Order: sequence, then C-alpha cells, then structure tokens
Amino acid sequence: MMDLLLLLLLAAPAHTWLSLEDWGSGSVDGSIGEFGQCVCNVFLPDTSFPADRVEHMQTSSNQLSVIVKLHINKVSSLKIQLVILLGQLSNLTARVESLESGPDKYIKLDFELLRIELREFEALVTQLKTSLNSTSPAFQSLYIEIRNMSLIVDQLESYDRSNLEVIRIEFAKLQRKLEKCQDDKDDHSNAQIGSCKHEGILRIGKPVVSQLNADLNGGFKYGGWGKDTKPLPGSENMYWYSGFTDTLVSKVTQYTDYYKLIMRQAFKTHSLFVQNKYDWRGTGNNYVVRENTLYYQYRSPFGMAKFNMTSVTVQNKAIPKASAQFSYHYSANQNLDFAADESGLWVTYATGESNGNLVIGKINEQTFEVEEVWQTSEYKNSITNAFMTCGVLYATRSVDTQTEEIFYTYDTNKNEESHISIRFEKFQDFYVNLDYNPADQRLYMYNNGYYVYYNVKFKAD
Repeated sequence: MMDLLLLLLLAAPAHTWLSLEDWGSGSVDGSIGEFGQCVCNVFLPDTSFPADRVEHMQTSSNQLSVIVKLHINKVSSLKIQLVILLGQLSNLTARVESLESGPDKYIKLDFELLRIELREFEALVTQLKTSLNSTSPAFQSLYIEIRNMSLIVDQLESYDRSNLEVIRIEFAKLQRKLEKCQDDKDDHSNAQIGSCKHEGILRIGKPVVSQLNADLNGGFKYGGWGKDTKPLPGSENMYWYSGFTDTLVSKVTQYTDYYKLIMRQAFKTHSLFVQNKYDWRGTGNNYVVRENTLYYQYRSPFGMAKFNMTSVTVQNKAIPKASAQFSYHYSANQNLDFAADESGLWVTYATGESNGNLVIGKINEQTFEVEEVWQTSEYKNSITNAFMTCGVLYATRSVDTQTEEIFYTYDTNKNEESHISIRFEKFQDFYVNLDYNPADQRLYMYNNGYYVYYNVKFKAD
C-alpha cells in the first residue's frame, strides 16, 4: 500500500508550487478491485513538490555560509591589524610626548628633499663637465661622492642628531666643491670678505636649507634669522632668530653658534614686551643685528628703533617723511627695511612725496639719524624685498613660485640706477626677510618659516 502511494506521488506533475494551506483540498479513498485487490485512489491538486527551488535554496545557503566565513576571517584579520596599530599608536604617542618634553629633541629631516638635491647636484656636475669639455678626475670624484651620499640617505633610519650632523657636513662639503667648479666655469674671482673691489653681484648660489624655525611651528611664517653683521669680539659665531604667526616682533633669541641654532639650544631670549613694565615691540620683519643691537621698525609710535641686547635698552626715532602706507609686495607692515653692508647701516622706505617709490637712507650709527637719502624710481609695492652690498641697493621680485629675480640696482656711490636680471631659486614661494651679511658674504632668507641662506658671488674687478 505504501509503495503505491509513493509511486503515485512520484508520478504527480512537478511544475507548480502552492502554499501550504492549499494542500488541504486533496483526498484519499479505498476500494476492492474486481480481482479482490485493495485499490487506493489518491487525489492531489496541482501541487507538485518544489524540488528545484529547494535545490536553489540549498545552493544559496551554502554560498551564504561561505561568505559569512570569509567575513569572519576578515574580522579576525582586522582584529589582529587593530592590535598592531594600537601598539604602533602607543609607541607614536610615547615618541610625541618625548618630543614635546624638549624642542631640541626634534629635528625635521626631509629625506626626499635630500634625494632631490642630490639629483640636482649630479645634473650640475654633468652640465659643468659638458660645458668645460673636461675629463678631469675631479668630476669622477664628485660622481662617487654623490653616489656615496645617496647611500647614506638611504641608510638613515632615524632622525637622531648624529645622523643629522653627518648628512649636513657631507652636504656642505659637496656644495662647496660644486660651487668651486661653478666658479672655475664662470672665470671670476670672489672678493675678499669686507672688500668692495669687485664689479657687483655676479650670481646667487643654490639655497641652503638649514631647518624649520626654533619654535617648530610651520605657522611662524613671519620672522628673520642670521648672524651679527658686525659682531663684537668673541661673538663672531653668534646667530639670532625671531619669528611669529604675524608681523609682530615681540622677542629675539640668540645662539652662540650654528650648532646651537640647529639644536635649538638658546643662549638668551630677549623679550620686547613685559606686562605693566615696558612695550618695545616692533612690526615688519625687516630687521638686522649689528654690534649686538637689533635694528627694527617700532610699533608705536611709527619709526625706527634699536634694541641693545647687551644693555637691554631701547631707543626709537622718527624718520622724516617716512610713510607707513607703503610696504613690500609679499607682506604688510614692511614699511622700514634695515640693511647692513661693508659701508655701514641703511634703511629703505617710501614717502608720500615720492609717490610710494623706494627711498634709500644712510644711518649714522653714532647719532642714530638718517644723514643722507637717495630717491629711486621703483615703486615699493612692486618689490618683494631689497638688500645693500657695498653701497648698492639690490631689489628683488618674484618670477614664479620657485624663482626670485634681482631686477633693479641703485648705486649710491655713483648715483646711478639700472635694471638687471640675476635669478635664484627659492625653497618655498613666500618669504619676508632677505638680508646680506658682509661678515660672511651670504644672503639670509626667512622662507615660509625655514632658515635658508645663499652664498653670493661677485664679478671680478
């Protein structure tokens, strides 16, 4: 009997699927056949068993199970990675806390920048070799040094002080050799320090980037740095720095030598403002240090000032007709620009009478008075900065984000002006302080928060 039922079930059509409640419309009855056998009649409505759908559901279930297992494995993997990252984060936090405990422990060293400079050095060597049509062993020696430097950069794994000193010393040596090759190609001799027996600036060397400012703050875009332009005996190696987030000048810090500057180990910090005591603050960022005295633009009342860092005293004076309305192109409040050269101390500014054109003033250092002036034909706002060398004013302007140009000169010795083109590289686009130092014949630039300097080469007399 059961075999017959099973046979009937299998013989039923299998093309329709009905809901469970529809199965109740079927029926089963039994009877005796003509030969005495038992006959069962089973009536099933059009309700075949959905075997194909069950198979599809089983396949889908298996696929879903595989997907779930994959996600479980991913979660387990992510959990492992999270543990690793948490460990790294803990290590990084400890390192940051260590750095914050002392700014001198931090040194910014951009390895990619070093590699770029090395490639530029190699290209310069190739260019010089081609220009001079030379097979001198000196060029092969330079190639070897560049390759060795590349290996040193690749092997540096930490930012410790010894690595920093090694790389800077090697770069300085390499740059001096390259400049010597460039000097040979240009066929000129450089003037002795302190001498004006030359025909003016021939070219400006490549930018040498020392590092980010001592405050370790990329936001300190306004400021200046350099060496004393006429150092007192025993202070020949003294450096200074002042920086802030705007043009306000509120303090200046001194360092006994270049190493201390790089290591951010200050010798002395002088504040120009003490609450309820004195306010000697300045503005403008175009200041210089000479004989341990900071010459800068006084904030109020408008005028020039000098802060003697030995006696900690300030003297300020107005400049006749000088205007606070005209500034350099890059920044506001750069109304007075102080400069020092082989012949003394200078200040440049603009007046209403000059219609904003630049005026050069020679300062008598004993009386602290502007004793002589020269009128130029250049509008101050079209100039990005200016400096003096041997009584000659050199004015700059921006060519593009990477290039600056000395485009104008005024020779106070001959009362002559001229337009020239001496281009040099910028580390970054924005800068607010550019001054020549006669004590080492270098240009010092405060370039978007970084210490940058240039070697200056002169035409042979």
